[in-house]
Amino acid sequence: MVRMIMHGCNGRMGQMITKIAEEEKNIQIVAGVDKFGGMKNDYPVFEDIKDCDVEADVVIDFTNSEAVDGLLTYCKDKKLPIVLCTTGMSDKQLKDIEDASKQIPILRSGNMSLGINTLIKVLNEISPALAKAGFDIEIVEKHHRHKLDSPSGTAILLADSINESLPEKYDYVYDRTDRRQERPVNEIGISAVRGGSIVGDHDVIFAGLDEVITLSHRAYSRSVFAKGAITAALFLSDKKSGMYSMADCL
Repeated sequence: MVRMIMHGCNGRMGQMITKIAEEEKNIQIVAGVDKFGGMKNDYPVFEDIKDCDVEADVVIDFTNSEAVDGLLTYCKDKKLPIVLCTTGMSDKQLKDIEDASKQIPILRSGNMSLGINTLIKVLNEISPALAKAGFDIEIVEKHHRHKLDSPSGTAILLADSINESLPEKYDYVYDRTDRRQERPVNEIGISAVRGGSIVGDHDVIFAGLDEVITLSHRAYSRSVFAKGAITAALFLSDKKSGMYSMADCL
């Protein structure tokens, strides 16, 4: 039985993972961390991870970028693997995560779903040929009105996967309101929509001459991310230090 700490246990994803974990026989949440109360959990909850004194094998993190620094310090001290699902981190934090992976196992992904990670594999295969043929590349992501970061970590994940497959690197463009010119060839436009209760929609658009190819992923429930995070935790719990991805897990 893998013992897990749920970092961000009272958030939407934390509560979804709590529910899914109850049905998973190979993992048990032994403690939670969240500075916001109001939830009844079947495990002890600490306001700050530094105060958590419960023995565990792995941490799943679904919080925000402000909580990542303390999480890294705690897990390095305890030699605990981290499934890091938080997005919107600074360049310094990304460097700190890379450095921490030399001491502990870290699986970091902007999206935990099987569908998105399958889409990434497809993009790696088709993007070079379409870019060479002159197709312009745009990404449109849509999320609920409560999402704090923009663009989504998944949109950046998709853009990075395309970029890594191309012989020449493309620039990311998030706003075109301050320029008046034709679209440059070597750029990926990334647009964000926020509204309602949209769980997560992502469209990758390849626009060519007289034809358009659109690859889409729709998440209808947060359970797809919760199941992926638990799968990742089970995978990572006995791994050596290093950086891992959902591709390694799947």
